[in-house]
Amino acid sequence: MSNDQPTSGQPPEDDPFLKKPHEPPPSSGSPYDSAPPPPPPPYDPGPYGGGGPYGGPDPLAGMPPLAEPGKRILARLIDFLIVSIPLYLISLPWGGAVEVTDNNGNSNDFGDVFSQTYSGHQLVWSLIGLVVYVAYDTYFTHKDGRTIGKRLLKLRVAMLNDGRVPDTGASFLRAVVLWLPALLCCPCLWWLINIVLMFTDKPYRQGLQDKAAKTVVVQTN
Repeated sequence: MSNDQPTSGQPPEDDPFLKKPHEPPPSSGSPYDSAPPPPPPPYDPGPYGGGGPYGGPDPLAGMPPLAEPGKRILARLIDFLIVSIPLYLISLPWGGAVEVTDNNGNSNDFGDVFSQTYSGHQLVWSLIGLVVYVAYDTYFTHKDGRTIGKRLLKLRVAMLNDGRVPDTGASFLRAVVLWLPALLCCPCLWWLINIVLMFTDKPYRQGLQDKAAKTVVVQTN
């Protein structure tokens, strides 16, 4: 018997099937082997100085500037008159559409809005008005982001994330949030809240309808 066989039961060190610790492959000498990764792009605070809503780049970077609150209020007033004047004239043969009564049943045009209630007749016309206002805003906002008032003042509604024209769902939600409380609940308080937000909300000057639909109002040429 040969004396060359190992007697310890262990494979020889040069056994090709012996598992050895993994070692990284040798460097090819390329300068790209050890080059650090490229730095991230610089933070873009956007044209409004606040960046995105979660600290990232401004989603409206490169978009037109935000609309001035005064122009937005004037555009909304124009839209209100465009819808309300024909609606009021149509309602005249049935007793008008704007009268409200207080809790004692007395006519009161400028009384305390928190103690006023609509009669059944006025409630019907308020519901009709709600449908007309919501349809008006939804149609024009979905069409090109501009109601007639916004077109005259060179304003446009845009989606916050990418600046595109709102789709039907976002346009409808925006219109409902804007007009439902204004016509059926607390008109003076609702308009006051939205006007204050136009001046104070940062960085996008969003009214409650904008926050619900994730939109902003920007200027156009």
